[in-house]
Amino acid sequence: MSAIYIAGIALCSVLAQWVAWAFKVPAILFLLLTGLLLGPFSGVLDPDALLGDLLFPVVSLSVAVILFEGSLTLHFRELKGISKVVRNLCSIGMLTTCIIISLSAYWLLELNWRVAAVLGAVLVVTGPTVIAPLLNSMRPTQDIDRILRWEGIVIDPIGALFAVLVFEAVMLVGQGEVLSHTIIALVKTLGVGLSIGVVAGWVTTQLMRREWLPFELHKFGILALVLISFSVSNYLSHESGLLAVTVFGIWLANQDDLEIDSVLEFKEDLSMILISTLFILLAARLQLSDLMMLDSDVFIFLAVVLFIARPMCIAISTFGTDLPMKSRLVLSWIAPRGIVAAAVGSVFALSMMEAGVADAEKMVPLIFTVIIITVVLQSLTAIPVAKLLGVRQPSPNTILIIGANHVSRAIGRGLKEQNIPVYLSDPAWENCKMARMDGLPCYYGNPQSEHAERYLPLTTIRSVLALSPNRHHNALGVQYFSHLLNEKNVFSLRSSTSHAKANKDSATFLSRQILFGDDGSYARLSSIIAKGGKVSATRISEEFDWEKYQEMNPEAIPLFILKGDKDSDEDTPVKLRPFTINMEKPPQEGERIVALQPPKMSVLKDPQNKAKEES
Repeated sequence: MSAIYIAGIALCSVLAQWVAWAFKVPAILFLLLTGLLLGPFSGVLDPDALLGDLLFPVVSLSVAVILFEGSLTLHFRELKGISKVVRNLCSIGMLTTCIIISLSAYWLLELNWRVAAVLGAVLVVTGPTVIAPLLNSMRPTQDIDRILRWEGIVIDPIGALFAVLVFEAVMLVGQGEVLSHTIIALVKTLGVGLSIGVVAGWVTTQLMRREWLPFELHKFGILALVLISFSVSNYLSHESGLLAVTVFGIWLANQDDLEIDSVLEFKEDLSMILISTLFILLAARLQLSDLMMLDSDVFIFLAVVLFIARPMCIAISTFGTDLPMKSRLVLSWIAPRGIVAAAVGSVFALSMMEAGVADAEKMVPLIFTVIIITVVLQSLTAIPVAKLLGVRQPSPNTILIIGANHVSRAIGRGLKEQNIPVYLSDPAWENCKMARMDGLPCYYGNPQSEHAERYLPLTTIRSVLALSPNRHHNALGVQYFSHLLNEKNVFSLRSSTSHAKANKDSATFLSRQILFGDDGSYARLSSIIAKGGKVSATRISEEFDWEKYQEMNPEAIPLFILKGDKDSDEDTPVKLRPFTINMEKPPQEGERIVALQPPKMSVLKDPQNKAKEES
């Protein structure tokens, strides 16, 4: 019977994630709703009866993996490049939030001081999994978008580490007869966690650098080391394991010569599985009696979290900066809590209940209440608030090009010359390096990954062009962005006929392989560029119309039609329309044709009017 329940949880997790994907909202909402429906509202699922004594170890190990995956994204070199506001948010702002929430929980809700302190520490974390979908739909100005994204990325591991330290400190207070005993116990816990984390990181680094661990075992091997590090650290010093795995991940993330992209990708997938399962289990553990014991003072507490703690955090973090007041107001409103807060808080609550700490059973219902209110309320109001304050970006105008090969770079340079913002993406570092040398921004990795969701400027992207010679990369990109941006804004080169059978696997991909007409294959474009072909633009006029252009340039491959002056401002951006198979509307007077001209024809020969040429 247990097998059926576990399989059912897996199925419900997938369905919840799918519904969230369909509605383009944070998955946490439907995962929590699923858990509440299966648990307290229907009584179908009882995690304590299902897992018994294994519940706490399963939850603890899952949280360890989630924190390790988050810490793998914390690069010290990136901390130097972020703005002063983000650094303040993840330091003095974080402390301010913790103090205000802790004091309000202690005074308003009359919680045990230990529970109040840990609750305040846990609720400082926002996290990219809830911030990224909200920003993608909200499209705030660049300063707001950058600050909120980086805050979510950085505060994820730092806030979790801070919560671990606060938890360890408050649980050790009073265990000794004098203060010195408590301090010694805290130093021991910190020492064990830091030591185990550093040792695990050093050992893993040596195993990978010296190739003692084969590449195919990197993912499984590091997962095993994470679990054993967490368990050994907890065995040597109670509750030091989360600190150990966080330090372990930070160590690996900051080894410049260590290739951990595949490990990070694996941990992202594993974290999604664990998070989905964990949230359903934790939400199902809630009892209606637990929710009912939260009296009306909870609404006052929520008001403090929303309207005092966050605005004070922003006021202190932005003091002395030139950030506009409108941006500060938006930042004061947007701070949804997410996965790390619920997962870490649930582990702490279980530990405190086992230790007999009063009011520990109230922590999880309070955390879930804050998560639900902040995510729902801020998701619904983010766009109206941004519009009201005039801090929403204009319509997206950036073209994302999948692939940074020499064809993509040539097309990217041609578009950039016409004042069309472009952004390239490629999993090959050499291609990205060449693109950046050409002055083209390039994301190193797969654009449909969770990591890309954090680092790609998705709020500015209007169209996607899949120009990779790898059919698989194009197919994945088309599938992902067709849902995110609408299918009509996503295009791909045609694959070779040898892949025709594979193309049938994806109707969406097959229908979007329409770029650059019948002659616009990657092989043809690559050949022309390799021989010295150039991308140039030509204006269509009454005297020099589309028919005349075709007559004068029979070997050219038209790529795009541009409408608008290339020197126009942001309020009237240049509009781009790719040439496609069976294109209905030819170029009109005043529009420009961007085409790939073969060698010796890069300069358009128009004997009647050379002034019409633009390059």
